[in-house]
Amino acid sequence: MIRLFAVLAAIVFATPALSQALPAGLDKANAIVIDTTKGRVIVKLRTDLAPQHAERIKQLARDGYYNNVPFHRVIEGFMAQTGDGQRFNGTGGSKYPNLPAEFSNVPFKRGIVGMARSSEPNSANSQFFITYADASFLNGKYTVVGEVVSGMDVVDKIKRGEPVQDPDKMVKVQVASDIK
Repeated sequence: MIRLFAVLAAIVFATPALSQALPAGLDKANAIVIDTTKGRVIVKLRTDLAPQHAERIKQLARDGYYNNVPFHRVIEGFMAQTGDGQRFNGTGGSKYPNLPAEFSNVPFKRGIVGMARSSEPNSANSQFFITYADASFLNGKYTVVGEVVSGMDVVDKIKRGEPVQDPDKMVKVQVASDIK
């Protein structure tokens, strides 16, 4: 019986969804939990700045679109990009239409989550990036959709490259309020 308890405890505490509490005061309905090959990242979605983009990310998380999607473009000192659940290489988007830009005055600094897009401002769809450092040259030109509230140390461990060889992945992405 003691051995069974020890085995069950080891399973429970090795499972990220069960072993890591969410930050206090986090609005779980507007946060995503990204379990990566390097660990867990929690993102507070900025519905006050980019309501359409935040809703899209939650929709795609609920669709399972982001599960097992690689970080296909990771540039040292700049950002880690992911979210191409169609082609897995940064050239695809979801089945949903592109979104109109929701630019704001919030600066791109370490831990800010922005929506990736083409040269067309209204082309964000599913891909997003997490900034490693100040990226003020993006201010007012890309949509700020969230900020990392836990797990930047995990983002720091993501394998670099453009493209990344044998990339790290978002194993599972969930809206925090959906986690049981």
